[in-house]
Amino acid sequence: MATASEARWFTVLTPRYLGPTVTLCLGVALLAFNGFLAATALPSAVVDLKGVALMSWATTVFLVFAIMGGTAAAIVKTRLGARMALLVAALVFIAGSLLAALAGGMPELLVGRALQGLGEGVVAAICYALIPELYPSKLVPRVFGAESVVWALAAFGGPALAGVLTETISWRAAFMVNIPLGLIFIALTLMVVPRRVEAGNVDRLPMVRLVLIGAAIMAISVAAVLRDPLPTALCLALAGAGLVAIVRRDAGAREKLFPTGAFRLNDTVGAGLWVVLLMPVAQAGIAVYLVYALQNLWDFGATLAGAINAVMAVAWSTMAIAISGVASVPGRHALIRLGPVFLTAGLAALALGVADQALWLVITGQVLLGFGFGASWAYLSQTIMESARPGERDRASGLLPTIQSAGYGIGAAIAGLIANMAGLAAAQTAGDIRAAMIVVFASGIAIGILAILAARITVRNARRLLATA
Repeated sequence: MATASEARWFTVLTPRYLGPTVTLCLGVALLAFNGFLAATALPSAVVDLKGVALMSWATTVFLVFAIMGGTAAAIVKTRLGARMALLVAALVFIAGSLLAALAGGMPELLVGRALQGLGEGVVAAICYALIPELYPSKLVPRVFGAESVVWALAAFGGPALAGVLTETISWRAAFMVNIPLGLIFIALTLMVVPRRVEAGNVDRLPMVRLVLIGAAIMAISVAAVLRDPLPTALCLALAGAGLVAIVRRDAGAREKLFPTGAFRLNDTVGAGLWVVLLMPVAQAGIAVYLVYALQNLWDFGATLAGAINAVMAVAWSTMAIAISGVASVPGRHALIRLGPVFLTAGLAALALGVADQALWLVITGQVLLGFGFGASWAYLSQTIMESARPGERDRASGLLPTIQSAGYGIGAAIAGLIANMAGLAAAQTAGDIRAAMIVVFASGIAIGILAILAARITVRNARRLLATA
């Protein structure tokens, strides 16, 4: 257990912890920068490769394989050990980046994106799982604060770097950036992560469940790009039913992908995973449509609209750093409850800002969204990690970035369905666009309220668990 002096902010950058901190932050950076680099470079890539019709699939296959990799990461870590698993996953990510950069057509680009997703899904999940192994409990929020800074830097630097590389060299250069980053990560992993194989039974990979998870996420991703509300709703319904069936099947299986009690509201881990899922679902509509709204309702250029969109990431980092030193359990529980409240208030501010053409409300909403994630994410993640049953911490920890990614995928599909039902596809005037955007942004409020309830249940369960410990 760390003492108060040991839990100061810069402790994670002292010689004892500097190597792990840089390594884990770089693991997060691979995901963050790759996401922003790809989003900026892909439009040019698909035009060059004559594959505009398949542009959405370049994102879809990445998401599907990232979630499959993240779900399987705990078993991979047990089979190979954390060090070897990270090295193999990083090499897969590098291979995918190289294939995407050298692609002569869309098939090669899509395979490259799939390999990127598979490698990065495993890397991100294992990096999360290593946090409670490499740091004492009091330093865990500091690590999450450092990782949030990486996301903020990626939000601003990723699109700018990709834009410069794409315009001055080629879109291929934006994908090549991942290669030196991946090699540096491999070198740090060799130096920092201990060489050991996990103790305990070595489970086989439950390939059928992994493929079914991939198929369900694929259905969600397809739903996100469909324009007709009926097929969109059908895809979401099939995906939802499939995921529920997979979680239930996993509960009785020998080789588990999910921790015991996953998504059960009477369990701390289960209720906490609902918060991890629902907060991104609620915010996804903003992530998908805010830049579009700013460009069409305020006539902003891409740079200014992108900067306003990145305000959320900066607010997240600022709040995460500010609250990372909270030591009392009641204080941490209060922040877990407060996060979804900030989130829901931010969604309301954004909807009102669009309705009143009030830019200050839009920016305020972005700040509140960032504060919501920044206030709760570290302590929510830590609570889930520490509440996991013996032998299941890796499963619980590794699922956090995976469930977060799934939340954004589900939320994007729901937002697309609502936008189309609100008439966005047929919108002819700024008034039509505004009306549709109000509906999309306001719809997230209902999901935010569900997140508030799930957070309260999580804290209640955590308190009960502490009382009986």
